[in-house]
Amino acid sequence: MDAHDRGSEHDGRGSGAADPGSGAIDPGSEDGSSLVADLHTHTTVSDGTLTIDEVPAAAREAGLDWVAVTDHDRIHPGIDAPVVERDGVRIVRGIELRVDAGFERLDLLGYAVEHTESIDAEIDRLQADRRERGAAILRRVEERLGVDLDLEPRSGLGRPHIARAIEASSAPYDYADAFEELIGNDGPCYVARDVTDLDRGVDLLRESCALVGLAHPFRYDDVDSALEVARALDAVERFYPYGRPVDADRIDRLVSSDGLLATGGSDAHERCFGAAGLTEAAFEPVRERLPAPR
Repeated sequence: MDAHDRGSEHDGRGSGAADPGSGAIDPGSEDGSSLVADLHTHTTVSDGTLTIDEVPAAAREAGLDWVAVTDHDRIHPGIDAPVVERDGVRIVRGIELRVDAGFERLDLLGYAVEHTESIDAEIDRLQADRRERGAAILRRVEERLGVDLDLEPRSGLGRPHIARAIEASSAPYDYADAFEELIGNDGPCYVARDVTDLDRGVDLLRESCALVGLAHPFRYDDVDSALEVARALDAVERFYPYGRPVDADRIDRLVSSDGLLATGGSDAHERCFGAAGLTEAAFEPVRERLPAPR
């Protein structure tokens, strides 16, 4: 399993804002302009901590006009159109779909997703696998620790939920320890999960979404191959709070040479929207591809 797969669930508390001194990629404002759009966030239907009803207030607190809800392998059931307006905030119905590219597992971001028979069937398959996998991990943890985590297998259940439950239990593990010693990829309670094939995933998202992009390209082990995948998509996530130095110029060159859209988002799993995103000028080309709010 690749390092990205280890990291994505390990970061389930929320990416948070990058330390300005960390050398992280610019959050999206290179001229002092305010961010207006955060196009990568999560809610409680996957591994986030905010409900959909809490999203507008969190967006307003961050000064945002637009937020994309991109839950893992799931379309949020509480968003009833590809783009909606709630309490003055425009919410884009999206999805972050994990795919197997052969060389590595990647995350694709689909924006303004419409329900289709094909994508709904794939999501149902993935969520059933998540429930089974979550139940298996829970059994292993509870048997190993001799505790009851008081957590039921459900759609959207991921390792971050289990890590939080371990931390809240009587077991002597905090959130990070739970991953390091129990449920990380090399841990004794780890169970692998199924993901969608790359070509199948791209086809599903192209059929159902206004645009499709590659998430956080510098989180992958094989950045070169990941960027080759991005060349066949509509967009690439240019702004992201990595918390470390990355070569953002590579993304700029790719955007220019291949005519890709540059997206950006915080990957927030908590009430910390706007750690990265797009200014009004940067968001305009993306906004033009999105349908009007319903």
